[in-house]
Amino acid sequence: MTRHGQVIGVGADAIAEYKRIHADVWPGVLAKISECNIRNYSIFLKEPENVLFAYFEYVGTDFDADMKKMADDPETQRWWSCCKPLQRPLDSRSEGEWWAEMEEVFHHD
Repeated sequence: MTRHGQVIGVGADAIAEYKRIHADVWPGVLAKISECNIRNYSIFLKEPENVLFAYFEYVGTDFDADMKKMADDPETQRWWSCCKPLQRPLDSRSEGEWWAEMEEVFHHD
């Protein structure tokens, strides 16, 4: 299992909509997340900075293949088309990232 932390901005005027759509995530999107070996997935909001922090645990054996499977899913693509206009990617993110991946510097069970 690997832990992942990611961060992205959210528009101040988009916070209410972001919360609204995430209060009722489409069942097909949730199923695809599970099918792609993601567990314990949470998104947190920090205001007034308007930053979203995502945490999840990956339990599969081929992260890149599972992320491609998710990205290729038509329902996930429709979901992302609702979410992406609300998000503000960090300028410091790596090439190819939307959510900026974070380095884990401490963990304790």
